[in-house]
This record gives sequence, structure tokens and C-alpha cells, in this order.
Amino acid sequence: MALTVLVAYLGATLWSLRVSMSSSRTFPQDDFVGLAQYERLFDNERWQLALQNLALYGVLFIAATVVIGFLLAVFIDQKVKGEGLLRTLFLYPYAMSFVATGLVWQWVLNPGSGLQQAVRQMGFPDFTFDWIIDQDKVIYTVVIASVWQASGLVMALMLAGLRGIDDDLWKAARVDGIPTWRVYLSIVLPMMGPTLATVFVLLFTGVVKVFDAVVAMTQGGPGTASDVPAKFIMDHLFGRANLALASAGAIVLLLTVLALVAPVLYARSRT
Repeated sequence: MALTVLVAYLGATLWSLRVSMSSSRTFPQDDFVGLAQYERLFDNERWQLALQNLALYGVLFIAATVVIGFLLAVFIDQKVKGEGLLRTLFLYPYAMSFVATGLVWQWVLNPGSGLQQAVRQMGFPDFTFDWIIDQDKVIYTVVIASVWQASGLVMALMLAGLRGIDDDLWKAARVDGIPTWRVYLSIVLPMMGPTLATVFVLLFTGVVKVFDAVVAMTQGGPGTASDVPAKFIMDHLFGRANLALASAGAIVLLLTVLALVAPVLYARSRT
């Protein structure tokens, strides 16, 4: 196991770091250009747009998924009838691949054959919902599809955390007359700190590596309006034969993950 980690993960990372400091194009080169590829990367307007899209996507996706997942967990935690069926229905989208999810939502959001057309046929000819072809709004369609898929996973994790809360806490809150919403915000959520940390780590890593949903839904378009770093890297690695620049982008994403996830994992290990 340790050998696999060293060779497959650490070795590949070090190789990518070395390539990112070379002038490699189609094949690796054994020269050294320092941080020149990183300078080129951050001077690239497409990379800058991809980072902006990723930041917007990440904030909206994580916030919406956590809120919806938590509300679904609270709903199911009320011991509703058909709990097993509801859990399955909410969690089912996560079992689908992002490619399938993207294709489904591409059809739903297609102005000519999806939601917009269906509403117009119902007697609302002026209804417009063409975000998927709008450069300023297309990234929001990727957020919608991603939230739909991931909310079930967050629901399952949050439900496990809620089921770990002692019933005596709720009895004491009722005796003291504390509103239910206040109990959730001030008592339950702080007690679910480890669960929230797990949710954050999973969602954040999903944000950084988002690729297949974008490709399936928009191909990064219109133009490059919905481009993300992972697609930028893949395009330069396979489409533009720029191994060094793609490796530089990959190292930047890795450092981003380490910078944000490592403190959370460290804090969890100390509790």
C-alpha cells in the first residue's frame, strides 16, 4: 500500500512538477525554464476566466448543496413515512455519472426542446429560460445540475450526523421553550462540526476537479464562457500538445486543494 502511494501518487506529482518547469510540448523535455510556464499560465486570459468560473461555481455549489442537503436531512429526520424510499430517491442522482447528469440537464435546459419550450406550449409564449446559451449565465446551469446531483450525498451525511444527536437535547430544548430553528442553528450544527468538515472536503475536491459536467453540458461554451481549470488542462494536454503548461495548471490545482483541505483535516485530527 505504501509503495503504491509513493509510486502512483507522490511519483506522479513530482514528475508533473518537473515537467511544469520545462519547455515540454508533445513529449517531455529534459530542460529547465524555472517558473516560466506558471507566468504564462497566469497571463493566459482563458486560465483567468476558468479560475473566475471555478470560484463562482464553487461558492454557489457548496452553499446551495449544503443548505439543500441539510434541509432534506432535517425533513427525513422527522421520521416521515416512506423514509427508506425518500432516502433512495434523494440519493439516486449521486449514483449517476456526471456525464449522464450533464446530458440530462443539457436537454432540460435546451431552449428549443426543454423547459422553455414546454412552458411555452402550456400557454406562456413569452417565457424565456435560455441560460445555457447565455455567456453571462451559462455557469449557473452547471451549478444547478451539480447541486441536483450532490445534494443527496450531503443529505445522507447530514442525516447520519443528526441521528447521532442525543434525544435528551431535544427534550431539554422543548422544556426551555427554545424554538426549533434556534436549536438547529445554535446547538445542532455546532455539534455536527466533524460531519460539516467531511461535507466541505468532499464538495471542495469535487469543485476543483469539475470537468465532465461542463463537457457534457456546454463543452466550455458558449465560446469559453463556462470554461474551468480542469478543461483548460485537458485541452492543452491533448488538444494543443502543451504538456508543460497543462502540468503547471495541474500543480496549481493541487496546491489549491492542499491549501484549503489540509487545515480542515488537521483540525479534525486534533479533535
